[in-house]
Amino acid sequence: MDVITWGLLGGVLLLLIVATVVVHVLRKGRSEAINPDIVDSLSGRLRAWWLLFAGLAGAMILGKTATIVLFGMISFWSLREFITLTPTRPGDHRALFWVFVLCTPAQYVLVGLARYELFAIIIPVYALLFIHTRIALSGDPKRFLERTAKIQMGLLICVYCLSYAPAILTTINFGNDAYNLRLLFFLVFMTQLSDALHFAWSQLPSRHVIVPDINPTKTWEGLLGGTASVTLVGAMLWWVTPFDSVWIAAALSLAISVAAFAGSLTMSAIKRDRGVRDYGTLVAGHTGVLDRIDSLCFAAPVFFHLTQIFLTTHGPVAG
Repeated sequence: MDVITWGLLGGVLLLLIVATVVVHVLRKGRSEAINPDIVDSLSGRLRAWWLLFAGLAGAMILGKTATIVLFGMISFWSLREFITLTPTRPGDHRALFWVFVLCTPAQYVLVGLARYELFAIIIPVYALLFIHTRIALSGDPKRFLERTAKIQMGLLICVYCLSYAPAILTTINFGNDAYNLRLLFFLVFMTQLSDALHFAWSQLPSRHVIVPDINPTKTWEGLLGGTASVTLVGAMLWWVTPFDSVWIAAALSLAISVAAFAGSLTMSAIKRDRGVRDYGTLVAGHTGVLDRIDSLCFAAPVFFHLTQIFLTTHGPVAG
């Protein structure tokens, strides 16, 4: 890693320390002016951010392979949470076995080998065909379409879409590995910042909930205010990216924020459908892994493809 990447890690570490101190003070004070539920929510988010930061920073320090392995493990666990939440029948179990031990690892191996022409189609095309055929061979037609759709959706969101994040390290060519590391860090940081700012802006007294039956905390104020704030921060951080324009960094940050919002809302709809609050509890006091990366699952492929379009149009950028 270069000096700028180390500086980014140090800056985020400082932000997390300051945020932790602030939340600790708020929890001790328990002022009536501050809703205790908001403080508890911030505390839970902070614990998750610490885990994510520690894992990502450690993997980035160890290198490209470690980072891809980390995302592969996150995908595996997220898919496990998703499948656990959506009941299956005995006829699905053999197909699920191959989904976990073949499809998921194969996706990340292809990402590591930079075989874009293969990892871009293996799950949406060949895994789809395999899953439907294998479940049909089980001889159980009950709710066949519903069962196969659940498995395919979980595989697409938790594995396929998320794999586009580490694919930034192997497939996008800026001519310098340090640029790719910064770009991955930029994606993850802006996605998590988007979640935080959407939540913060949603706490305004004047609240207009977008879809109350799906997620009562998602408001128009949160979407517009959070997206505008993320776009501004992204523009201010343009110098850490390989892009030579403030406007490009701002546009990509805007896209990340909107996609992150869409991911969080969509995954909330699935939880409401299943009648649960969280996808799981990896560690006591934490929500599930998928609860924390749902935004990233949607933002990663959008960011990846927009960056590829930029490269195709402008060519590699010198830092």
